[in-house]
Amino acid sequence: MKTVNVQFFENIAPMVYHTLSQNFTEGLKERIRSQSRLSQVNGDADATFEGVITGYDITPAAVEAGSDRAALNRLTITVKVKYTNRLDETGESSFEQSFSQFREFSGNVQGQEETINREIIQLLTEDIYNRAFANW
Repeated sequence: MKTVNVQFFENIAPMVYHTLSQNFTEGLKERIRSQSRLSQVNGDADATFEGVITGYDITPAAVEAGSDRAALNRLTITVKVKYTNRLDETGESSFEQSFSQFREFSGNVQGQEETINREIIQLLTEDIYNRAFANW
């Protein structure tokens, strides 16, 4: 395998963070660039990553004692990925799978959202990279 094509991951989650699609797509490209010798190309490639961001959710993870307020919140991002390995004629190494990761935080999300997103993207791209290339 010599080439890979990472297509743009559109954000179709009901709750949208405006730079998530771009940041996730670039994060996956950077993960592949830094951990492999694959050349990234547009168009036909030996391997292709495509998909959509299906979930961006903030939910309470812990409630403050004696109140209904959240002491801890959880930001979860879910990505549906289709990986195609064109060199594997059996198709066994190709997959279509959803990946989710989360980070918990306290306080208001606005001041922390970019940092939390970056951390979650790192976890997601690691999971996706390992799933695609673990058997090399």
